[in-house]
Amino acid sequence: MPPDIEGKKVYDLLILGAGPAGLTAAIYGRRADLSVLVLEQMTPGGEITSSDHLDNYPGFPEGISGVDFGLSLEKQALRFGAEIVFASIEKADVLGDIKKISTSGGDFYGRTVVVATGTVPNLLGVPGEELLRGRGISFCATCDGPFFHDGKVAVIGGGDAAVKEALYLTRFVDQIYLIHRRDKLRAVSFLQDQILRHPKVQVLWDTIVKSFDGDQQLEKITIENLKDSTTSELPVDGAFLYVGRIPNTSFLNGLETDKQGYIITNEETETSVPGVFAAGDVRRKFLRQVITAASDGAVAAMMAVDFLEPI
Repeated sequence: MPPDIEGKKVYDLLILGAGPAGLTAAIYGRRADLSVLVLEQMTPGGEITSSDHLDNYPGFPEGISGVDFGLSLEKQALRFGAEIVFASIEKADVLGDIKKISTSGGDFYGRTVVVATGTVPNLLGVPGEELLRGRGISFCATCDGPFFHDGKVAVIGGGDAAVKEALYLTRFVDQIYLIHRRDKLRAVSFLQDQILRHPKVQVLWDTIVKSFDGDQQLEKITIENLKDSTTSELPVDGAFLYVGRIPNTSFLNGLETDKQGYIITNEETETSVPGVFAAGDVRRKFLRQVITAASDGAVAAMMAVDFLEPI
């Protein structure tokens, strides 16, 4: 054992993040008899805990609240013997045989690491945004679109993600207001053609959101036209924000990422560093959902088992 970790426990598996990916990795890691430590700075369950209702995870025919889902995952991981420490991650040195994770609660060591730190959405920074998050304000049309059947919603953004999600929402809602601060979209041309021709979509050009308004649920949005500085109120049932997401990878050194900072892996969740795996929203992937995060976590844990005990 290297002298700088003399007397310190070296875990078989360190998991960074206690969302669906991280806690699933913890469950699978412990069931394979690895010593497992999960590091989380906030609430078990990850970003899904900000959703009032998780409706598309198999096995819950009536749905389940995001908080209850997160607590159930935590309880299951603890039942199998995983340890959880609540601390913010400051630095990760993952290039050696023994990986060192420095946190606000001290240093932790592991033979393998699963990075499952997820992403955070860019916010507009306007009144009502935090208060009504999960109460009409969403960052995932695939997750929450069905809740707004026959309603009116706003989509804020003008890139590929905003336009794709607006097109997805047309399956459910009667009216979509696509709010964009510029006079042309940034999405690729074929997406622009689809959205601009769609009868359910009205594009509000040169427009920004000034506030989200409502008591316990979003009821309306105050918007401003940048050309003439006029403001107006837009009654809506929901709002979907697509002004970018930020992967939580700033503390990492040495892992290959794409231009946005998402960790590049293969289908087996292996990163560019041996013994380090990435699971969930933090890795570059096609679909970011609770079920795909859980799948990634299971794969990553079993890949860690194989790395430590190759067949």
